[in-house]
Amino acid sequence: MDIYTIDFETYYAKDYGLNKFTTEEYIRDPRFEVIGVAVKKNDEETQWFSGTKVQTQRWLDQFPWEDNIALAHNGMFDFAIMAWHFDIHPKKLADTLCMARALHTIEVGGSLAALTQYYGLGKKGTEVVNALGLKRLDFPKAQLEAYSGYCINDVDLTYALFEILITRFPVSELNLVDLTLRMFTKPCIELNKYILGEHLQHVKENKERLMSLITQSREELMSNEKFANALRIAGVEPPTKISPTTGKETYAFAKADEDFKALLEHENEAVQALVSARLGVKSTIEETRTQRFIEIASRGTLPIPLRYYAAHTGRWGGDDKVNLQNLPRTSAIKQAMEAPVGYKIIDSDSSQIEARTLAWLAEQDDLVDAFDKGEDVYKIMASAIYGKHIDEITKDERFVGKTTILGAGYGMGAFKFRTQLKTFGVDLPQEECDRIIRVYRETYPQIPLLWRAAGDALKAIEQGATSPLGRGLALTVEGKHGIRLPNGFYIKYPNLRRQVNEEGRDELVYDTKKGRTTVPNRIYGGKVVENVCQALARIVIGEQMLRIAKKYQVVMTVHDAVCCVVPEDEADTAREYVELCMRLRPEWAPELPLDCESGVGDSYGDCK
Repeated sequence: MDIYTIDFETYYAKDYGLNKFTTEEYIRDPRFEVIGVAVKKNDEETQWFSGTKVQTQRWLDQFPWEDNIALAHNGMFDFAIMAWHFDIHPKKLADTLCMARALHTIEVGGSLAALTQYYGLGKKGTEVVNALGLKRLDFPKAQLEAYSGYCINDVDLTYALFEILITRFPVSELNLVDLTLRMFTKPCIELNKYILGEHLQHVKENKERLMSLITQSREELMSNEKFANALRIAGVEPPTKISPTTGKETYAFAKADEDFKALLEHENEAVQALVSARLGVKSTIEETRTQRFIEIASRGTLPIPLRYYAAHTGRWGGDDKVNLQNLPRTSAIKQAMEAPVGYKIIDSDSSQIEARTLAWLAEQDDLVDAFDKGEDVYKIMASAIYGKHIDEITKDERFVGKTTILGAGYGMGAFKFRTQLKTFGVDLPQEECDRIIRVYRETYPQIPLLWRAAGDALKAIEQGATSPLGRGLALTVEGKHGIRLPNGFYIKYPNLRRQVNEEGRDELVYDTKKGRTTVPNRIYGGKVVENVCQALARIVIGEQMLRIAKKYQVVMTVHDAVCCVVPEDEADTAREYVELCMRLRPEWAPELPLDCESGVGDSYGDCK
């Protein structure tokens, strides 16, 4: 196939641009206008065109998109324009922004300017700065010619960047980039405005009702003890952390505390209201999110914006202010996300994939066998904890076993384990939590050994040496490159180094991004194992998505689940096919037992 690199230049103004609008909102706005477009076939000379929409359509139609690869930098933007305004759907979509994100993590900025400077390919122009507020017919001839040069240069730089990145980019991951972009550019999920409107009204009324019940003054809400008691009354154990100053347990009520921010999306709206009041937030996340979905519904179907390689483990993340990764389980928004007429939605969740991957990687074969046979591993764990036969395990005891299996596998200590149990309404003495963690590590001794091996892997990375990690040949530590994954990518720990923390202890840290700021992030064996298991689970999910996509349109992935749309009259056979795809073991891990749970419905919320 030939590669056609494309770049659109579009109208923007002070009150209308990507700095104020989402990509979907900007492209679907009535003010949207293409100023010009440049296209380059392979390494041939780049062509530029500027004209009316009809003329641009005719010019673009001369290229054989349906048989070839379209390439862009930030393809979510350019390919959405092609699809939504010109009904052009190339055979394959490629994006240098996605590719660079996977290959470089935080080492290089994602902008075309930063990447081309890093590789010494040339310099991105600045002519776009002078186009503010200019419609196509407003451009003087000389300025439009300068703009064409700017666009042509961007296309040339994008193609040159692609030629470098493609040498290290696996074909399977190119296919996942294509699939991810199509979730946005080829949307098919309908939004039910009535359900969304009813839900918004309910959320607003409930928020006002709940806010009216908050009798605490602002000063009382800011009192940690009084606020903690209010949360307990609402049925939530207040999140805690170890203070870096005192070394003692304290409430995690700071704006930057992840466990605290998560309460803004708690399923109990009373909790949302309390946290919102403490933070001074005027609208709950559910309220603003529902309003955004209503606005999208007024413009068309729901594009699913996913950020390819959002984390250094390869996981997808939300984008374009639509984050379906953190949509509450019971949110009515799920009910409002409907299949097109004549179709059904299938949502299939890969069961316990991280726990299964951990057992497999650690060569904890008794646990692997239990997963493989479909045994209740949570009851098995509870049986070891409580010294009872598996048939005698109660529901509450099984829950403790479940929390242990899902939480203790990455080196979690007894203190944090107790805190985690508290968030689920289970309050055990610290001594009992100490004992449970000890029982877990004694029952599955290969897992703590894997943590130690991962600690050795960090030392190898620090020293530029090589080291094996885990079962078989799935993972190798290759010095400064990091940990090589089965798909050919690496888990990287940029600028891995030792430092002394606030408590005077020596620790390893690496650089990570928090917004636009680079900050040190503590890393240790258990955390490496967590990173690796999440990365391997993500590779499994990616392979499953590609298999499913051979027959049915994959519309999104949320955590470890794959969602697709299938014809209504073949929903049962499609579900069997999806489950088969979700249970097939990867070639690089033939001993890894996989399983799934799936549901079929007219809406995303019906897939239970």
